[in-house]
Amino acid sequence: MKTGLIGFAFSLLGAWLGAGLVTVPSNAAPQTIVDLQPFRQAQSISIRSPQGRDGTATLVNLNPTIGVWYVLTITWNHGPPERAYHFENPRPQSQTLRLDQPPAALVIADGSAQYRCDLFSTASPDRLELTAAGSIFQPVCGARLYLRNRATGRHSRLEAAADFLREHVWGGESILSLGHHVMGDRNLDTGTMGRQTGSDQAGRMLQAGPLAALIDPSVAGRTVTSDNLGISVDNGGAGLAPGVWYAATGSPGVYVSVLQPGMVAARILHGGEKTVNALDRVEASALCYAIAFDLDRFEIAYAGGTEHPSVEWSAHLRPEMKDARLAGPDGLGTLAPLVATGLVNPVDAARTVAVFTGGFKRAHGAFLSGDLAMTNRGSHYGFIENGTVLSTLQPGLATLFTLADGRVDMKTWEAADNTQLRYVRHARQNGVPVVEVDRQSQAIVPGRLVNRWGPGNWSGSEDRSLRTIRAAAALQNTRDKQFLIYAVFSAATPSAMARVFQAYQCRYAMLLDMNALEHTYLALHQRIGSRIVLEHLVKGMSQLDQSSNGAIVPRFVGYPDNRDFFAVMERREEARP
Repeated sequence: MKTGLIGFAFSLLGAWLGAGLVTVPSNAAPQTIVDLQPFRQAQSISIRSPQGRDGTATLVNLNPTIGVWYVLTITWNHGPPERAYHFENPRPQSQTLRLDQPPAALVIADGSAQYRCDLFSTASPDRLELTAAGSIFQPVCGARLYLRNRATGRHSRLEAAADFLREHVWGGESILSLGHHVMGDRNLDTGTMGRQTGSDQAGRMLQAGPLAALIDPSVAGRTVTSDNLGISVDNGGAGLAPGVWYAATGSPGVYVSVLQPGMVAARILHGGEKTVNALDRVEASALCYAIAFDLDRFEIAYAGGTEHPSVEWSAHLRPEMKDARLAGPDGLGTLAPLVATGLVNPVDAARTVAVFTGGFKRAHGAFLSGDLAMTNRGSHYGFIENGTVLSTLQPGLATLFTLADGRVDMKTWEAADNTQLRYVRHARQNGVPVVEVDRQSQAIVPGRLVNRWGPGNWSGSEDRSLRTIRAAAALQNTRDKQFLIYAVFSAATPSAMARVFQAYQCRYAMLLDMNALEHTYLALHQRIGSRIVLEHLVKGMSQLDQSSNGAIVPRFVGYPDNRDFFAVMERREEARP
């Protein structure tokens, strides 16, 4: 399967909006997040209020190639302050928006059909004053469009306490670092070892799923059982052969595997690269839980939380890299007028099969030491949602991204990749690669900064040697398929992560978040009638879901969260390969 940005010829290049739209250059310093968008197109019309006041309505398509997010701004002559509204188009493949007059209206075109939506008159049920007081995703214009309204995202008690220490207690970061040491192995799980018996269920799994891990021959015939694994698999009730993938029960295209780093094949585990540290006894036996998604069946979406990651300056930054005249590295300190919801759009909830947390908060999402600390204002981690640049993607950083046609890729971002930026629908950067493909040998190798704690920005630990629970994402290619792998390491440093991903033959991997189950959360969703049944990669993650009248309300789908996340969604039929 061919992936990557360079040379990507995308068939929707001509899908620009109609006459009357103007592409706006973005070479001036941005005043708002809208000004940061390099491909935005704007259209303005004159409007009149029911009271006879004249004004202007301006509709901005933030990225016409993607066509999902729009901002409508209303300005009255000698009137109240300007107001802006953030709209989401749920059918960008066929549906486009434009303004029209007289009378003033938002026109939604879907092929030859057109729908005039009156957002401006007092008599209209869609008028902006009403819709802006509605739900987080307020349907308007006959549910052809959604207005995104502000929400308060959920904080766990642990997060609230950590934020309080960071913001209000002198030396709070050092206190948190000490807490990480005390609780670093809190989630350590080694599993229970056993012997395979009966039919070789593991062998059958290899025919349909991802590539099994390359393990030491001494482990052949052994099994691992973990009481903490929360996803049921088709294994006949036996233990799991280490490194082998098993189909998740009732979830076609989803596979689960477990592995201790010390079980990795010796030629990988003791490969001798100077970029990887030897594993201690605890780390070598700490279980890794992995889940894989067949990307022929699923697409990946990304969404920001109501608060994180934000766009202001990181606290983890060299002082000389910060420009005090600017609110953040892109010149902005807020996403306004855009609205981050921390929630899957309800129109997509039914096809969401899994959600997992994103990367570092902005507070730690930049470099304090090493080469990346001295370039691009500290190389703050970038992110894109629905084709909209919320924080600029920086060269040299590990990047998970999806393209306009639904393809998923991971790579170390390069400046040359920006020439294809208009095709990027979602992107999240987080640090540097755990593993990557060597360009000369084409071998899967550890990232060059895997054992360099500061230059790799692997954690907030002051002694640069923190072993803790960590989550990571990776891509694995088989002969005819591609799998997105999400793995939670119960107690690991990046060195253990690198060895495991090498064993699983992943062509790229990157750290996401760490230190607690809420930061490494993954839930698998199954719909049984009108009910959603949740299974978690680690059982303790269930504490992050809420309950209402005895029913479980899933994180990121049933209520907004303050953290960013990824959603794994069933591909629409017309988008399947």
